[in-house]
This record gives sequence, C-alpha cells and structure tokens, in this order.
Amino acid sequence: MICGRKARPAAEQPRSPSDGSGGPRRPGRALKKMGLTEDEDIQRMLRGSPLWKIKSRGGPRERLFCLQEDGATVCFEGGFRHARSQQSFSVMHIEGVREGHQSEGLRKYGAAFPEQHCFTLVFKGKRKNLDLAARGEEDARHWVQGLTKLMARLQAMSQPEKLDHWIHGVLQRADRNKDNKMSFREVKSMLRMINIYMDDVYAYKLFKECDHSGNERLEGRELEEFCRRLLRRPELEELFGRYSGEDCVLSAEELRDFLRDQGEDASLRQARAIIRTYELNEKARQQDLMMLDGFMMYLLSAAGDILNQEHTKVHQDMSQPLCHYFISSSHNTYLTHNQIGGTSSTEAYVRALMAGCRCVELDCWEGSDGEPIVYHGHTLTSKILFSDVIESIRDYAFKQSPYPVILSLENHCGLEQQATMARHMKAILGDMLLTQPLEGQDPHDLPSPEQLKGKVLVKGKKLPEPWHEPQRVTSLLDPEEEEEEEEEEEEEKLQDRSSQQAKDASQVAPELSAVVVYCQAVPFPGLAHALRHPRPCEMSSFSERKARKLIKEAGSALVQYNTRQLSRIYPLGLKMNSSNYNPQEMWNAGCQLVALNFQTPGYEMDLNAGRFLGNGRCGYVLKPPCLRSPPGERPRHLVLHIRVISAQQLPKLKREKGSSIVDPFVRVEIHGVPADCSKQQTHHKLNNGFNPRWEETLSFQLLAPELALVRFVVEDYDSTSCNDFVGQFTLPLASMREGYRHIHLLSKDGASLSPATLFVHVQCKSL
Repeated sequence: MICGRKARPAAEQPRSPSDGSGGPRRPGRALKKMGLTEDEDIQRMLRGSPLWKIKSRGGPRERLFCLQEDGATVCFEGGFRHARSQQSFSVMHIEGVREGHQSEGLRKYGAAFPEQHCFTLVFKGKRKNLDLAARGEEDARHWVQGLTKLMARLQAMSQPEKLDHWIHGVLQRADRNKDNKMSFREVKSMLRMINIYMDDVYAYKLFKECDHSGNERLEGRELEEFCRRLLRRPELEELFGRYSGEDCVLSAEELRDFLRDQGEDASLRQARAIIRTYELNEKARQQDLMMLDGFMMYLLSAAGDILNQEHTKVHQDMSQPLCHYFISSSHNTYLTHNQIGGTSSTEAYVRALMAGCRCVELDCWEGSDGEPIVYHGHTLTSKILFSDVIESIRDYAFKQSPYPVILSLENHCGLEQQATMARHMKAILGDMLLTQPLEGQDPHDLPSPEQLKGKVLVKGKKLPEPWHEPQRVTSLLDPEEEEEEEEEEEEEKLQDRSSQQAKDASQVAPELSAVVVYCQAVPFPGLAHALRHPRPCEMSSFSERKARKLIKEAGSALVQYNTRQLSRIYPLGLKMNSSNYNPQEMWNAGCQLVALNFQTPGYEMDLNAGRFLGNGRCGYVLKPPCLRSPPGERPRHLVLHIRVISAQQLPKLKREKGSSIVDPFVRVEIHGVPADCSKQQTHHKLNNGFNPRWEETLSFQLLAPELALVRFVVEDYDSTSCNDFVGQFTLPLASMREGYRHIHLLSKDGASLSPATLFVHVQCKSL
C-alpha cells in the first residue's frame, strides 16, 4: 500500500494507493459497517489527495494524504530535517473542521492559496491545528465533507462498536501482505500491537481452534471468531450470570433488580424500556427479555458511564450571584507554551473558550502604529494584536457555553492606546460588551450568570465617581501588577521597568474605565476591612503564595469574603516553564477565579477539567452550601468504596518500540479538603494492556464529599516518570454514579484514548 508518498508536481497526478496486490485499494470492513463504501467523498480520500501543509516555518509543503481502510486513520508523509517518516492522525481526535481562512495560521501564511481551497483540522487536547490547502475547490470539499461524515459516524458508535472497529483496524495493520488472511506470525504481531503478551503455546492453541480450514491461515469467519474470543469480557459475563441465573436470560424483573442494586430508582416500566433500547435479538426484545450481548451494550453505553448523564447538561441553579460559583479561568491565555520564549496565538483563546473557560487574560502592551498588542512583557514571546484577540473572543465566546465571559486585562498601555482598546472592544463586540449595570439590578450586588447570558465583562481599573476630564487622569494601581512587581523585586529582580512606563501603566483612560462594570480591580484592603465594608463589584487578585498565606492565617475569614466578592488567583510569575499550582486548595477557600496555565498539561489541569466537567461543561459550577453561606449545614460524611475490576485496550507508552507491553496498575486519588486528600493503588498486572483484571477494592473516608474530586490514573509499573501515565479521568464525586460503571480514559493533554476504558464498581455509604 502506497501511503504518505510525497506528492508529484501539479501536472502529474499521484498514483492511487494499492492494497499490495497491484489493484486499487478496496474499502475495509470498517467502512462497510459505517455504510460509507460507496460515498464519493470517502472514495476520494481513500485514493489520496496531494495537500499543502501550511506552516509558519519553512513554507508550505505538499504531501499525499490518504484515508486508511479502517475509516479512522489518515496517513501522510512527514519530514524531520532531512529524514522522511510516515505520520498519521486519528479522525476520532479531530475536534472540528474549519473551511476557508478560519485559523490564525491560514490568515497569516495561507494568503497565496484561494480561500475555497483551504481548511483547518482542529484537534482535541494540545495538538496543534493542521492547516491544509488542496489543489482545487472540489478536492477541499471532498475532504471537509468526508471528514465531517466520518467524525459523526465514529462519534455515534457504541462502545462495543468502537472496540470492534478498533480491533479490525489492528487486523488490517497486522496483515502485512494485504491478502486478508492472517498467518500465526501476523497474529503474534497483532497481539503486540494491541498491548498484550500471550504465551506462544496458548496463542497457537487459540489460533488452531479458530483455523477450521486447517491451512494455517485465518480468514473471513475464522478471523471474526478469533476477534470475538479476544474481545470476550468474562467479568461482564459473570455479572450477567449472577442476575440471570441458569437460563442465561434476564427478565424485566431481574433487570429491575440489577438497576436497583446499581442505586437507581428503577421500575418495571424503565427496565422494559432499556430492553427495547439495547437488546439486539428481536424475539427476546418482543418478550421483554435481555441476552448477554444486549446487557453488555447497555453497560457500555452512556447509561453505564460513571459520569451522571444529567450532569452533562446545565442542571444547577444559575440565578445566584456570580460570587457563588467556581468559574473556569485561564492565566496568560495567549500563550501556547512557556512564558519566556513561547508563541502567543489567538488560537490559544479559541482552545480555552472551547474548553469551557469563562475568564481569559489579556496582557496588553504598547504596540507600533498606535495598535495595542498582547504578549508576556519583557520576554521573547511573540506578539499578537489586541484587536485580533477580541475578534477571536467575539467568534468563540459563546459556542461552548452561553454564560458570561470575563476579560481580565493586565494593562501596561499608555492612555492613548487604552482608549484604542476600549474602541476596539466596543466596535468588535458590539452588544455583547456590558457597559452599563443591568436594568433593575442593584448596582451594589453582583448579577447572576443567567442574567448575564451572552455578555462579555471587562475586569480592569475603574475611575472613581464623578469622572474626571481626560486631561485630569486619575492614577490607580492595578493589584496584580503591584503584586507581580513585588515578587520580581523581592525574589528575582529580573527586570527594571522604566519610570515613564510604570507611570503610564498606573493610569487609566476614561474610555477604558467606562467598560468596567461588575469586575472593578482594586488593591486588596485586607480581610478585616473587606468584611466590614463589602463591595461586591470590586475584586482583587492574589498570587498563589499570597492566597496560601491568607488560607493559612485566616481561612474562615477568606471563605466569608468569597461569599460576597470575587477573588482571582494566579500562578507565581517566577515559574519560567508556566507550571501550575494545585487549584483544589483555592477552591476549598471558596475562591472563584482560580486561573491556571491552560497550555501546561499536568494533574492540576486534570483537576480543573474534572471540576468543570459537570453542569454541562458551561464553565460555571455552583459552590457547595458551606462555601456560599458559612457555616451552613455540616456536610454528610461518607465512606467511598471503589472496586477496580478491569481495563480494556490500554495504549502503549512506548509506541515506537514494537515489543513494548505495559504492566498496568490503577491509582485512585481523592482531592478535596486536606483531611480527605489521599490515594491508593492496585497491584500491577504483568504484560497485559489489552484486558487486565484486578478485582481490588480501595476505600476512602470523606469529611467534605461535596468538594471532593476523584482522579483515576492508569500507570505502567515500569515507567520511571509519573507524568508518563497511560491514561486518566477526573470527575467530581457529586457527579459520580454508584454501581458497575465504565470510565473513558483521557491522555495527559485531555484527548480521548477511545476505546481505552476502566470498569469499576462504586459504592458510597453515609457515616
């Protein structure tokens, strides 16, 4: 099969990839199951198309892109210096496809290509966009439409279908000579691909049991049988047998009993509805009976997910004041890497907003030609126009969530360019920009997320009333700038700021002041003063160090302060690699805007993703009662039992090493109030990442379950780095369902590892 060959010049069409036998490549079984074998767009993608990769460095490069027979993988040839290597990506990892010059990369570097020829692939997680240009409009349309269809079909697959699709993709890769037959040698290669070590004697025994033709090759139904045996789930079969009894069939009554044991308030009517939805056998369905396959379909569907499906929608009260919510917040949002020499990009704002972030930061500095710029001042980070950032915010602010977006301005501009910033925000955002207190709302109280739907709020300095004329500008000190400068002087003395720039940065133009309404940035007056004279529309920012000091010295008072006013926490400016702090300790104190470096993966961002996973991922999560009106009700104490049963289709850590097999173990972590924080782990399973089974119970006592996050981590016993875990998933305990549940694992940058899953049993008991 020819795949990833460098494209020939435009006058010469590239040769169609073949299946290894000289003929044209036939659509694979996976595409047949998706009903796309005759689709014109898919046919073009299978044949391959020369596409230009548009990059900021080195100019555009033309490569042949080919869809593989599994319908889920696209191959192309990549370059590393002078070497050539075949690269690929999974369609399941694509977040979206943008047509035309709808990315920063294509707007900057794709001007030589007609807009109708261009499109952008936006990936989940931290992978960079892929900007592409076809030779013609028709080719671009085939790829955009084809990828969109594949994404929809793959997304709609049930978990068993995903497993089946995945295993057949592996079979196709292992079939070296593409004759649709598998020798024992190819079977052993496949077993290594799927991350399982199997003794040669046992593997050959299984091979021979399926080789009904006796020709030392598996094909057709023999391969089907081999796959079915590999994909068996003994733990689910045992669970089914426990409730179905000797006849191996679940009645509606038996299914109801199972559901009640799951902690669900189920009726016979609900049990029958589940049978009608998931049972595959028509005769059984008509008699309200469920077979093993139907039972597995149900357990592996969204109905069996550990995440409460009601929490995938907005389900909380959104009519309370802003200060009663945790708000997903980003620090140095413009950066794609570290804060010393990283790249600034409007795409970073798009990714943050599409991840549910509701508070983004703009570090604004004087630019040339009177245009303010955004970048990390006094560093080698690249610069982007303030107006371009505002345009990206306008386009993506409310695609993921309808609730308000806060622009946290760190202002280093002089008065003239501050006025320019205000003009840009008004002109670009229009009615989205909140410039006046809401009608009928007490101007001294914070409105709710519901009242502010579709609105953009500006956090910045506010001139006192009555306003002065422009020539009599008031000097105000930004609390975050003040604290950052103190850190720099005290700990690093990294740079000196010119006196004129410091003077300009401490002044605020009336035009910019006028767009600040509910998020007025002020120096922190101290807890005692703030509690005696609360001003809900004023907010202060604290470095992680200052916040920890306040928590240690006056934690209860800080909780009380956060019931009336907003507080923003940000990472120390000294962290050159843009590392993060643990956000949980700040949430424990009721801090709302706990800002993290979204561009830096790690357990801190896993916790952030978990915190905002519920409530429809809208970026606002209602704080528990004890943090809204302390002391409030005492939280109920719980004992949490998690039985780790099994895992399926775990990925390899060292993909480049064909013989590498993981030795997985599972660690469960509780992140909450200090007394609740703990972690436990299972034993490791040797040489099995395909279907390891543990059956180990881990137990935790929780004093404040409403604040607890549960993080599941699968690691390789042989790995030397805790950052090289196999997969993880984090969610609030309040969103976790009891009973037998499956968990879809994520990579360290938050991308799906489908079909990799954990299977667990969860039980909560009140103390």
